[in-house]
Amino acid sequence: MDILFYLFTSFISIFAIVNPLTAMPVFLALTQDSTRAERTRQAFKASVFMVFILSAFLYGGTYIINFFGITLEGIRIAGGLLIMRWGYSLLNPDEGGRKLTDEDEVEARLKPDISFSPLAMPLLSGPGSIAVVLGLASQADFPFDYLALTVAIIMVSMATFTVLFLSERMVKVLGNTGMTALTRMMGFIALCIGVQFIINGILPLVP
Repeated sequence: MDILFYLFTSFISIFAIVNPLTAMPVFLALTQDSTRAERTRQAFKASVFMVFILSAFLYGGTYIINFFGITLEGIRIAGGLLIMRWGYSLLNPDEGGRKLTDEDEVEARLKPDISFSPLAMPLLSGPGSIAVVLGLASQADFPFDYLALTVAIIMVSMATFTVLFLSERMVKVLGNTGMTALTRMMGFIALCIGVQFIINGILPLVP
């Protein structure tokens, strides 16, 4: 039961930060001239790339942290601040949860394949997603925890592909009001995750 609970909480945490809902409008804009089959292929490849990127930081992040002499507490606090900033941007209507600048979007339109850049990185597996994976990895005590995190990443990837695959239909059904409500809900979850990461980073430092 504990491992299942850890898997569930890891999935929710990663999904809230990846938040494919905010990627839908950008994805549709970048693939507006593509056929349905091409759009599906781009979404699938981006989801696969996201698994490899986040898994690389999950298993290689510890070595990077040790190389630079960064403590786990430092990772949790820094990651928490980054996640809080991202969560606040989703709650702020002026930000709108947009992850690409206009310049990046114009550049992306010129690419024949957007699955890796900018879709997989930084749109889906950006600094916030990497931070939450590193933060969760810093709290893993057993090998099964890493296995659960890997499964959670794969589940998030599958959910992300589903959202992107159905993005055109979901945008029509939800509308701007529904999209905004769901985005703010994800933002609140992300904000809570960031605060908890900071608390987990500070507590071991308190005598």
